Parts: sequence; structure tokens; C-alpha cells
Amino acid sequence: MNPINKIVCEPFGVCNGKEIFIFRIANVHGNYVELLNYGAIVKSIVVPDKNGIKENVVLGFPTLEGYLKDKSYIGATVGRFANRINNAEFSIGNKTFHLDKNDGKNNNHSGSAGFNDKVFDFVIEDDAVIFILENENGDGGFPGNLNTKVIYNWTDKNELKIEFLAVADESTPLNFTNHSYFNLSACAEKIIQHKLNIQATKILESTEDYIPTGKIIPADNYLFFNYKLTDVMQNNGLNIYYIFDRISSNENAVCELFEEKSGRLMRVYTSYPGVQLYTGDYLNSAIIGEHSKHYEPFDGLCLECQYYPDSPNHAHFPNTIFEAGQVYNETITYAFDVVILEN
Repeated sequence: MNPINKIVCEPFGVCNGKEIFIFRIANVHGNYVELLNYGAIVKSIVVPDKNGIKENVVLGFPTLEGYLKDKSYIGATVGRFANRINNAEFSIGNKTFHLDKNDGKNNNHSGSAGFNDKVFDFVIEDDAVIFILENENGDGGFPGNLNTKVIYNWTDKNELKIEFLAVADESTPLNFTNHSYFNLSACAEKIIQHKLNIQATKILESTEDYIPTGKIIPADNYLFFNYKLTDVMQNNGLNIYYIFDRISSNENAVCELFEEKSGRLMRVYTSYPGVQLYTGDYLNSAIIGEHSKHYEPFDGLCLECQYYPDSPNHAHFPNTIFEAGQVYNETITYAFDVVILEN
């Protein structure tokens, strides 16, 4: 625990008769994150550049209206099941469950059951904000009553630590992530000049609508070893699941994102087996965002650490069907630093 960190909670608006609050956690350096109990959203991450100028490095909105109208899951906690489920259905035993078809014929980010527009209860404990959500059996077609906690902690080392805890009373698929869009230039430029490193040499092969075929293939032209995004993207957006080159969870960074002009570096640590890289090519915000602009394609990128997409429909993928009473517990950490390159 770090009692130096200050958590301030203030009203942010009302959604469906429920009050929405904004939580600011500041560390000893005055750097801070802002969170919402709407969607358990990360609204802001304010950290210094190489000159000590503090700016927000994630996309967000200054008012609740922006989030209510957002279709891009900006900053949101995603569950019950992040990413896509083919044909919006899966089976457990002999029973088939049918979900919302909100992405063509498929389900994406859980449809109407999605955490992104749910109002969470909350508890403040020392330097952590804990968001709590009770999901009813059958919500969006998913089985089981589900209790979820999303725990946010902001450290003096400029680390945003996220822990997901959940338990259901029936067997059900679970896969949570955070859908923040990062731009380490604070939107001074698009993300295409950022350098990215992903500790992965394999990806999931997928169809045009981002459904895994079941094949694990070499990343080849989509490898990221400190390459600029523009060099790999070649004018196209990317939406690819990378499988980390490791046997088990460890303390090494699985991703590094660097923006040279600001000198900002973000390292990503996680217990998950892989990450969905999404370069924000569908961004199109109706409301002006935190950076005094309407967000457009490539204004931010997501590094969505999670389980394999569509895993309930692929027996050889890591299992995501959690039995009744089985505890879901995964973590993501975004750690921020500054690197000054010598000329």
C-alpha cells in the first residue's frame, strides 16, 4: 500500500438514473490516471515527456456524453468475452448458447452484455479503486450469474496495474481486457511513427472478419521488433492476435511502445498468453475528445492483452470456459518511462 497516493472522487454525470463518478489517482510525482465507474473506463493517463511536460497519452472524452455516444470502446473494460465469437454462438457440453450478432454474423466484445456501457459499483481502498459488477444469468445470451471486480492501482513508478477477478455460478466463457487507445505523442501526431516491439513470432490466422481459422502461423511480415508501425502497416490498419513467445507468465515486458519526439516509452506486462494489436483504423468519434479533436483513424492504438479470440469454438486453444466457482484472475500492467536518445 502507498498512502501517499491521493484518490479524488467527483461526480461526472448520470446514466440511466445512476450516478457516474470520475476518480483521479495521483502519485508522489503528481502524475495521475483518471477512471470512470461507467464501463470501468480509463479516461486519462497523464505522464511527462522527456522535457517534463505532462500530457494525457490515452484517448478519452471530457464529458460523459462522449462515452455514451462512443462506438469504439475507448478506454473501456471489455467483457464478459473480449473479441469475437464466430456465428455468435458456442457450446458447453450438449447445450448451445446464442449471443447477440453485433458484428455482422458474429459477436464482438459481448454485444449487449458488454461491460463497456455498464455502470459499476465501486470501493476505494488506499491507493486502489475497485469496480464491481453483477451480471445476471442470460445477459446477452451468456450463462451464469457473474461477479466481476476490476482493480486499478497507480504506482509511484508510473505503472497502471489492472487486475481482473471474476467468478460465476455456472460454466461460462470469460475473457476480459482493457481497450485503451494509446498515443504517446498525446495526439500531436498519429501513431504510425511510433515504434513497437511485441515479444511474439506467431499469430492467429484469421478471416476477413477477424475470426480465427484455428491455425497458428508465423508472424512473418507482421513481426514487430522495434519497427515503426508505418513500416509494417503499409497504409493498412492492423487487427491481429499475437501469441507471446513464452511458456508461462513472467515479469518481462511483452510489448514496448516508443514515441521518439516525446521520448515516452510504455512497457506492457501481463499474465495473458497474447495480445490483440488494433491500430484504430475504425476510429470516428462524434464528440470532440480530450485532445480537442474528433478522433480519426490511427489517432491511437490498442494493445489488448487477452485470451485467444473465439476460443470457446476451438478445442486446441487455451481453455476459456470457467466452471462454476472457478476464479478468473488475470493482470495487465502499463508502465511509463522516458528515454532520451543520443544524437
